[in-house]
Amino acid sequence: MAVSLKDKNPGKEIAPGIFRRIIHLDHLMAVEATFTGGPQAQPDPPHTHPHEQLCYVAEGQLNLFVDGEMTPLKQGDMFSVPGNVPHCIQTLCPRVVLVDMFSPIRQDFL
Repeated sequence: MAVSLKDKNPGKEIAPGIFRRIIHLDHLMAVEATFTGGPQAQPDPPHTHPHEQLCYVAEGQLNLFVDGEMTPLKQGDMFSVPGNVPHCIQTLCPRVVLVDMFSPIRQDFL
């Protein structure tokens, strides 16, 4: 059964300037995260989670920090983060859109 994300889940603002839309199955989750109000002067604080993460940069430019190493990314790039590895981003333009995939699903996002 196909479900349109925009029709069934318009998303919501989870923090000032950060919007999230989610779709998931039993073991896989996709999250569209839109960041507005950039560029950021500093990166977000690093965080960890046990979930494996894949990400596609749908729009914008950012710096990705994984385990202390910085990688510049732009629209069309992809990256991965293993579970329990510290990571964060720093947006470099007014709008950044990321499409994240998590396994297992992030119950904390539901």
